[in-house]
Amino acid sequence: MNLSARWIAFFLSSFITVLTVAFLNFVPGTSAEMLVVAGISCFLSTYLASFYAVDVLIFQEVDKIYKTVKKLKIKDFNIKKKSLFKSENPLKLLNSEISDYVTEKQKEIDELKRMESFRREFLADVSHELKTPIFAAQGFVHTLLDGAMEEPEVATRFLQKAAKSLDGLDALVRDLVVLSQVETGELKMQFEIVDLVQITNEIFDQLEDKAKKRKTTLRIKPDKLKDCLVVADPQRIYQVLTNFIDNAIKYGKQSGKVTVAFEETKKHFTIAVEDDGPGIPKEDLGRIFERFYRVDKSRSRETGGTGLGLAIVKHILSAHNSSVTVSSKPNKGTRFSFTLLKAN
Repeated sequence: MNLSARWIAFFLSSFITVLTVAFLNFVPGTSAEMLVVAGISCFLSTYLASFYAVDVLIFQEVDKIYKTVKKLKIKDFNIKKKSLFKSENPLKLLNSEISDYVTEKQKEIDELKRMESFRREFLADVSHELKTPIFAAQGFVHTLLDGAMEEPEVATRFLQKAAKSLDGLDALVRDLVVLSQVETGELKMQFEIVDLVQITNEIFDQLEDKAKKRKTTLRIKPDKLKDCLVVADPQRIYQVLTNFIDNAIKYGKQSGKVTVAFEETKKHFTIAVEDDGPGIPKEDLGRIFERFYRVDKSRSRETGGTGLGLAIVKHILSAHNSSVTVSSKPNKGTRFSFTLLKAN
């Protein structure tokens, strides 16, 4: 039965009337006519008082709360006014809806606080990363202006160092632009059929000198795999594989090996880039895809890089409806893997 002010008043007055008549029935000298008059009087007075109390003090207040909720934005609630007042317990329903609403809003507030903290941290990181190459280049240029230009060898060395700092600054700005474009969806993926074996061999050729310096062996697994045709953006997937392979060479062990493995399933290819280096500490695994996060900050600066590579990779793979999985064991190496849709 749906409750209303009238029904609540009726049941309450009926209950009080029954109790009153039952009590008067035990009073000596009370006639039947007196019981009827007392019952009717009790019922009417109790009904009017109860109706007023329930309607004015409860239901009208509930209606005010409802209107307040509507001002907040009623569509945020899974509730309608008709269902509210047809409910067996409108106060309980309204309280439940408001509690859910408050919980959701608290989650939004917590997320905004988290994003604000992230924004402040990101701005601090960007400022630091930009400041380092700018100050370095600035120092070299001012040294030249102060008289070092008169010594050709010193001038050449300082100009080379300034150029290196500016190249690093240029790479950082370009990575920031790409990251921003990928995150906002401005950078659209151009999907087509690409051969990942061919792309991997091109990357091996590009990184050959770097691999030779560290005496690192580069190989594709299985050895006799002719092609790996997937649907992807060729430029961006080239960027993804270059990042993984370059990191494997830089952070793998000296005289080690880097393997790019392809595993075929019914609808997808799983691509894994593995090294046999020192691995990534367990406490760092969950943070390596954060912007500017470096496991070994001093070594990372020596080997170059902007600290944005893995963050960009994560977003590129997300745009390919894929995600990257990383596993690492101390002194045994690290494995990055992802899946891509096979070409028909």
